[in-house]
Amino acid sequence: MAAADMTDLIPQDDWYAVIDLVTQSVDSPHSKRAYSRALLDFLDWYERNGRPPFTKATINAYREALLQAGKSRSSINQALSAIRKLASEAADNGLLPPTLAYGVERVKGVKQAGVRAGNWLTKEEAEKLINTPVYRWRREEIPALKAVRDQAILAVMIGTGLRRSEVAGLTWEQIQQRDGRWAIIDLAGKGGRVRSVGLPPWVKVALDRWAEASGVGRETADGPFDNTQDRRIFRALNKDGGLAGSVNTKGGGRTDGNLTPQAIYNVVKEHALAAGYINRKGESSLAAHDLRRTAAALALKGGADLRQIQQMLGHASVMTTERYLEPMRSLQVTAGDFIQIELALATE
Repeated sequence: MAAADMTDLIPQDDWYAVIDLVTQSVDSPHSKRAYSRALLDFLDWYERNGRPPFTKATINAYREALLQAGKSRSSINQALSAIRKLASEAADNGLLPPTLAYGVERVKGVKQAGVRAGNWLTKEEAEKLINTPVYRWRREEIPALKAVRDQAILAVMIGTGLRRSEVAGLTWEQIQQRDGRWAIIDLAGKGGRVRSVGLPPWVKVALDRWAEASGVGRETADGPFDNTQDRRIFRALNKDGGLAGSVNTKGGGRTDGNLTPQAIYNVVKEHALAAGYINRKGESSLAAHDLRRTAAALALKGGADLRQIQQMLGHASVMTTERYLEPMRSLQVTAGDFIQIELALATE
């Protein structure tokens, strides 16, 4: 059987049909976005190279092209994962011979040596970041309600290690008292895994301050939550600092007044820049996920055991938590600490 090209895969030459085929097969919004970007990049390369047969050899050539372009190993492996998924879905839907799909699925990823350290903050740096919204409000750079909200967001991320998507989805009903302490109850995380995470007292203070200042989630005579308000904890704000309601957008959609994961990302980036966490390009050197690393690092340094950190982060396997903590542990005491040299210093 002759090798298939992408013309066989995509009805009427519609490139988006094949992307939809893949994105509809995954549940995670993050995976949908990542796979969509990866496949658009692949199809662009595929067009520029004359639409070669969709075979293992072609995908290996694309893999090599990504390496030569200096793409990170994690980015290349994510792209290959999306292409493998494309081959699998195409075969399942009768658009590609199973033998060709099998060949593409066997394309090897790029080996990643070691564990990427990423960034994490010290206790002092974390405190500075969490308090930056308040400092900015005192300098009249941002409205008071935004300062209170953003401080609560940063406190939750650093105090509980939640992912930004988890922070965006938090509801007031999930904040409950159990065994004499406050916690986030029944948090649905990555892979549908459900966990409960204890709230440090200072995080609860930040949340209470946001509830009081915004009126969102306040107690009423009908019960602990105001049913006239959305039950999500973190809400969008207007430019003047007031709560945003449900409004029509320019693109024809409709916002519900809640913060999105992207908005959480933007909050972290904004205050990281204001706090001075800037790289050589003048960009933020701190990403939202780095606050999750910070939570793990501070918990480890504070004496939390591996299982407690695993529970907080919501990892399916303790081995994942081990790999997550490896860079932090390896830098606490290094081999170089055992090399003692006395320097003669040049002084006037």
